[in-house]
Amino acid sequence: MSKILIVDDEPNILLSLEYLLKKEGFRVFIARDGEEAMAIMEENLPQLVILDIMMPKVDGYEVCKYIRKKSDEVKVIFLSAKSKQQDIKKGLDLGADLYLTKPFGNKDLVAKVKNLLN
Repeated sequence: MSKILIVDDEPNILLSLEYLLKKEGFRVFIARDGEEAMAIMEENLPQLVILDIMMPKVDGYEVCKYIRKKSDEVKVIFLSAKSKQQDIKKGLDLGADLYLTKPFGNKDLVAKVKNLLN
């Protein structure tokens, strides 16, 4: 069973993604900011991280750098409202496997998650 960490400061997004991915059979961890995400990764390194960019304490870009220092194996999907080309380029340059913008489709997200993990 693949482990997925969802990192977002929006409670509604956390809850809906947690429900959606658990329903698909994934083991899901949630973090409300980058600091909490890094603490969780010390205990449970996931196979995939769904990561917001704009968060309190530590932003998604810093978390992505942290993930890449720990492992090249962990897949990273940025899920952000930041949709400018330079934001997308920065996310991918930092090592994200995929950059999706909000709003997003649930079926599309689940398909992309499964695709990255296979």
